[in-house]
Amino acid sequence: MLSIGLTGGIGSGKSVVAKIFANLGIPILDADALAKKIMQENDQVKSQIISAFGNESYNERGLNRTFIANVVFNDPFQLQVLNSIVHPATIEAGKIWASQQKAPYVIKEAALFFEAGSAEGMDKIIGVYAPDALRIQRVMQRDGLSREEVISRMQHQISQSLKMKLCDYVIQNDEQSLLLPQILKIHEELSQ
Repeated sequence: MLSIGLTGGIGSGKSVVAKIFANLGIPILDADALAKKIMQENDQVKSQIISAFGNESYNERGLNRTFIANVVFNDPFQLQVLNSIVHPATIEAGKIWASQQKAPYVIKEAALFFEAGSAEGMDKIIGVYAPDALRIQRVMQRDGLSREEVISRMQHQISQSLKMKLCDYVIQNDEQSLLLPQILKIHEELSQ
């Protein structure tokens, strides 16, 4: 079974593309959702986060996402610290999940494939591309963030042009190109 990475910058439309692959019967692992679950439920990870960022990291509802976001998105070193805690546990959980699937290939969806070093275990990487202005607009609408907040988050990811050069396939999600024919072509190739 092939392990396929699906990546793209914030607001590129990775989740939309993943849903289409899922409708084709391909198992999808949302690594970002898995990482959030691990930060909520894995006692070792929680302990490391508290040790690194303090007791404010968690509140009565669990992970204090607002506090953590304010810390890590304003300090690249702190973001690296958080990633060094969360990414290894997420990568390991992803490997266990993939070993339990029955399909010609599985897809692991993650924004930070190359940044996290998790691209190494993948057979192929699919990139989802969208113009920056469209990505900013999508994230502002989806997350209720200001333009400046979205741009700040974009700056913590490697450039979209470099990310796409590192991918084996690139899907254009620019609201001009049809997604389904692009996805079906990749699906057919990976299913052989």
